[in-house]
Amino acid sequence: MGTFKPIAALSGLVLALILVAPPWRVRAPEDSSAIHVLRTIYAAQIQYQSTFNKFAATLDQLGPPLATGQTEGPEAAGLIPHSLASGEASGYLFAVTGTAKGFTVVAVPKTFGKTGRRTFYMDQSGIIRQNWGREPATLNSPEAGSLK
Repeated sequence: MGTFKPIAALSGLVLALILVAPPWRVRAPEDSSAIHVLRTIYAAQIQYQSTFNKFAATLDQLGPPLATGQTEGPEAAGLIPHSLASGEASGYLFAVTGTAKGFTVVAVPKTFGKTGRRTFYMDQSGIIRQNWGREPATLNSPEAGSLK
């Protein structure tokens, strides 16, 4: 039988602690899905701006026409599915607001702690910002990533 080597055991434990993220920082799958939805909204906004020379002020403007036979246009561009235009996807609630310079998107978990652990903010810059808490992320929140 081999001898116990405390230094080797201790170094293995330290390595394991470094590799394991603290439980409050572990990303929930819904958080990753929310980021994916933000990327979808961003791509739709870029296409909307290219087509109509302005950004959409609401999710409805990015969504499909509601009435049968209604054609796509600035009030319903058909760039995102109706399910997303409703403002709810992947356990998050999304809201788009038009601004003088572009748009903002805020995403908050439908049930904080269960359907997500972070809130997100994005504007026409494509930078996604996050808050690890219940308060909605803002322009001043830390970056979660950039779409550019």
